[in-house]
Amino acid sequence: MQNPHEERALLEVRGLSKRFGGVAALSDCSLSIAAGSVTAIIGPNGAGKSTLMNLIGGLFPPDSGSIVFDGRDITHEAAHRRARGGMVRTFQISRELGQLTVFENLMLAGQDARVENALVSTFLRGRVARSERRVAERARRLLERVGLFRLADEPASALSGGQKKLLELTRALMLKPKLVLLDEPAAGVSPPMVRELCDTIAALRAEGLSFGIVEHDMDLVAELADRVYVLAEGTRLTAGSYAEVTRDRRVVEAYLGGVA
Repeated sequence: MQNPHEERALLEVRGLSKRFGGVAALSDCSLSIAAGSVTAIIGPNGAGKSTLMNLIGGLFPPDSGSIVFDGRDITHEAAHRRARGGMVRTFQISRELGQLTVFENLMLAGQDARVENALVSTFLRGRVARSERRVAERARRLLERVGLFRLADEPASALSGGQKKLLELTRALMLKPKLVLLDEPAAGVSPPMVRELCDTIAALRAEGLSFGIVEHDMDLVAELADRVYVLAEGTRLTAGSYAEVTRDRRVVEAYLGGVA
């Protein structure tokens, strides 16, 4: 009987490997992310999690293996094309445009390049104006949803660490994604803001959005993850539910420091 996660996979990663000089950062790593699920990737520092995320996101190509997203091979596709196709990511260190306001950050993320070129701006101004109104309305709705609308006119640099993580997630949502890759969303975030992030992710998952999350906060993983992959030394150690992987002795030894 096939694994239900495999049957409904939105993302299929098969046999990815990547070397940097003489160091194998990732070796023959495979995973899948089901549509409408939260999939967590955990492991100790140096396990290959960031390399895997960068390969999936298109920051650099793999040495071998394949990446299929929504039925399309994207192994060698540029990152911006992956984003346009419905896969977007955030980073462990927030990359907000600090001198712009919170609202301007979202407006910039949501602009349609097809209506922003010089010819369209000059000769089809009505089309541009309608597009900008749609983007502004989407930005407003999303800011209200995540509780940042009151800060819409504040410079993004003035936000707290947790608010910046929420802003980065909201910028990703402006692109109307099918899959969001989150790189340590809870890192450096206060417990109340982690709660906000968890609630937002859970609500979006309930609406059918898929998430791949690299995270060290095991409480967040336990609460949100439908499936967990554990990496160690650049290879996939095991996979399963949170309860299953944390009962695995190899995981206890490699990741949890031998504390049962």
